[in-house]
Amino acid sequence: MANDASTVFDLVILGGGSGGYAAALRGAQLGLDVALIEKNKLGGTCLHNGCIPTKALLHAGEIADQAREAAQFGVKTSYEGIDIAGVHKYKDDVISGLYKGLQGLVASRKVTYIEGEGRLSSPTSVAVNGQQVQGRHILLATGSVPKSLPGLEIDGNRIISSDHALTLDRVPQSAIILGGGVIGVEFASAWKSFGADVTIVEGLKHLVPVEDENSSKLLERAFRKRGIKFNLGTFFDKAEYTADGVKVTLADGKTFEAEVLLVAIGRGPVSAGLGYEEQGVAMDRGYVLVDEYMQTNVPTISAVGDLVPTLQLAHVGFAEGMLVAERLAGQKVVPIDYDGVPRVTYCHPEVASVGITEAKAKELYGADKVVALKYNLAGNGKSKILKTTGEIKLVQVKDGAVVGVHMVGDRMGEQVGEAQLVYNWEALPAEVAQLVHAHPTQNEALGEAHLALAGKPLHSHD
Repeated sequence: MANDASTVFDLVILGGGSGGYAAALRGAQLGLDVALIEKNKLGGTCLHNGCIPTKALLHAGEIADQAREAAQFGVKTSYEGIDIAGVHKYKDDVISGLYKGLQGLVASRKVTYIEGEGRLSSPTSVAVNGQQVQGRHILLATGSVPKSLPGLEIDGNRIISSDHALTLDRVPQSAIILGGGVIGVEFASAWKSFGADVTIVEGLKHLVPVEDENSSKLLERAFRKRGIKFNLGTFFDKAEYTADGVKVTLADGKTFEAEVLLVAIGRGPVSAGLGYEEQGVAMDRGYVLVDEYMQTNVPTISAVGDLVPTLQLAHVGFAEGMLVAERLAGQKVVPIDYDGVPRVTYCHPEVASVGITEAKAKELYGADKVVALKYNLAGNGKSKILKTTGEIKLVQVKDGAVVGVHMVGDRMGEQVGEAQLVYNWEALPAEVAQLVHAHPTQNEALGEAHLALAGKPLHSHD
């Protein structure tokens, strides 16, 4: 079909990552004739270089920590170290299974899959493999790649990106991580569990700086206890090779040395040289600009995922891709409330949130109209059993709905689902408080926090 010049697809998608393949699957489900073009592997960054492999490394690190610390639970174990080849096999087996499943899913939905490097050649066509793939609508979903700083060359040797870190053939004895956001703290957490000496350098004043400040401070406290070092509030100046590693110099002259430097300052859009600007698509710093329905200024072109300046999360890509497919199929669609999207950093301990921070709430509603409550996990039976510490913080508009839920502690990423419902359904604390939560679970801590906010605390102080 793709080689037949007379074929005009309803939707041609450039990029087979989270946003692209979600649009393809949903579009085909709704009866659209869909072509999906991908130059690398179906599944994109999330499956092959992001969400899935990093969480596999983090779980391996968790197992290592449990082996070291089993005696505190009355279990006798011995820890003999990390078999990095075995870790990679475990990680790659997880990826392989999901990859095969995704390939089967795309084939079963009768999506025309084209492997090759595509380029936007007109508002209704993509050039790939010497052919023009025509579509009534084009969806740009070319994703992102790791960013660096001017003058800082990622060489894949001693100065590496997250892509290199995922396939490193050893556990570095020491590592400097440039960037204290999600990517940086997740690798810091995994490498520390594997036995590395880790230092994070973050130019802003807190780790995970987009989170509520209370969550950042709790994570910093936990990292100190784990022996993960960090330097906050001073920006990077330069990096240079030493005899056996890398030296990083900060703007204030302070220096750090380690075996490797992981550059984890975020990801930038893949858009250069792909014909977007030539076809009149509005851009800003490499990002494709879209409206709330993911449509560009060119009526026949939409864009989703890391290519657009929204949250760089796989589940956001899924939602954006599905929104485009449903819109093109004539369904009524609702714009995404990005504040209502769950956000999880899978380090140890985990940081999870949905809604807005206390600072943002005060900015929007006024300081006198905002109520914040913290529930310490020390009062939660299951968290005590797991020997995790942390807090759940609720942010409420006075006498109104809960507008922010911020959680720190092991497995808090598994609790953010209910928190998402609380925010998105504009629940009042009393409405959540009347729900009966299972005991003993960590989920119960969310219920207890809302009980306290509703004025009837049970396992917490008044």
